Amino acid sequence: MNDNSLIAKRMIENPNGKQASASLSFVIRTSSLLPARSDGVDLMVRVRRFSIAFVLLLMCAGFLPGQTPSASETGIEGVVTISPIKAGPVRADAPSSRPLASTAFVVENQKGNVASFTTDENGHFRMPLAPGHYKVSLKQRTSSIGRYGPFEIDVVPGQMTKVQWQCDSGIR
Repeated sequence: MNDNSLIAKRMIENPNGKQASASLSFVIRTSSLLPARSDGVDLMVRVRRFSIAFVLLLMCAGFLPGQTPSASETGIEGVVTISPIKAGPVRADAPSSRPLASTAFVVENQKGNVASFTTDENGHFRMPLAPGHYKVSLKQRTSSIGRYGPFEIDVVPGQMTKVQWQCDSGIR
């Protein structure tokens, strides 16, 4: 058994990320498809080397999808703000809204509640969801003052649907 066969056998018995790519590149570099040499390397040996390298390449390619995150995540993401933030008239140079921070929302479809999320300190959120039609509203609402949804959203396959929702504090 030559060095190339030994490396390929070790790779098949123990296929792990870094070792696989280093050994694979060694096998590919050392197995050439040159005409038969006078030292006894015939076509059958070269075909066997090539097939081992090809199998190892396929094995490494099989590991790649599990190591990279999906680029086509589906769901909703965005920011929730609330206004007005104080009673009375608003000066032109003063903000009239602010992010709705650390607030819990519930997501439901026609079958009922499917998920919930909480906004961060800047009012941002990200919620993976299957494609479909959803309603999002404030979770465990305790007051009838203000409007915090429901916000209706259609999630389409293969993308994060971006939203900007404005809640009404009820202050006048």
